[in-house]
Amino acid sequence: MQPDLGAIHHVVLDMDGTIYKGKELFACTMPFLAQLQDAGIGYTFLTNNTSRSKADYVAKLQAFGIECGERQIYTPADSTIAYLEDHYPGSVSIAVLGTPSLCAQFEQAGFTVTWDSPQAVVVGFDTTLTYERLCRAAYWIGRELPFIATHPDLVCPTDEATVLVDCGSICAALTAATGKRPVVLGKPDPSILLDLCRGLGLVPRQVAMVGDRIYTDMVMAQKAGAVAVLVLSGEATAEDAATLEEPPDVVVADIGELGPMLTASPGVSR
Repeated sequence: MQPDLGAIHHVVLDMDGTIYKGKELFACTMPFLAQLQDAGIGYTFLTNNTSRSKADYVAKLQAFGIECGERQIYTPADSTIAYLEDHYPGSVSIAVLGTPSLCAQFEQAGFTVTWDSPQAVVVGFDTTLTYERLCRAAYWIGRELPFIATHPDLVCPTDEATVLVDCGSICAALTAATGKRPVVLGKPDPSILLDLCRGLGLVPRQVAMVGDRIYTDMVMAQKAGAVAVLVLSGEATAEDAATLEEPPDVVVADIGELGPMLTASPGVSR
């Protein structure tokens, strides 16, 4: 059943593969954002990449010419902080396999980041990973500390001649070493999208989740009950989408194709 795109009040945008690829902003991105603004449709950026802080992402987007603030950026670090606060109240010390930016975000939320008697182990996309810290993480996980992954991605997309080993692959090494599996947050877990809907005062079908990955962006949207919009400007192909038992609500070449569909659709007044 075709969704009522005229009922969309807010668009949640994946970043790499959706609005840019690596260091290059897609040509359709700025016109698309302008169309949303003109139509009174809000938008938020949601990425599974926890190698950078919200401030880092704001700076990156502003360098592209996109004006935004930290309130418009969501990452699995937000989900992880909420999870720790909900499930382990009073646990204030955590060991983090993550970049200095990620560690700083946990510290700003009131946690102490330490390898000296932590109360939980958090693994993110650690582009500063060292063998010593990997081994220390395995030691504490083996001591039955909570083992939490910010997101499941095995690799991070890049336009460079390399493979960026991501959080899921780091966790796979830790699972192989310890026999322990992590609690996995981030996309496709729907909690971050549902939290965002509640914060906006919207029901999920008033929100479109737009992304290029089927197993994270689209699965999360479907689990949350939001409108799932797959763009073919990143990882997924039309052939991938055609083989799905539960296809996305909308499949478009890129967000440039989506803009007119949102703004021209009849529906409730925004």
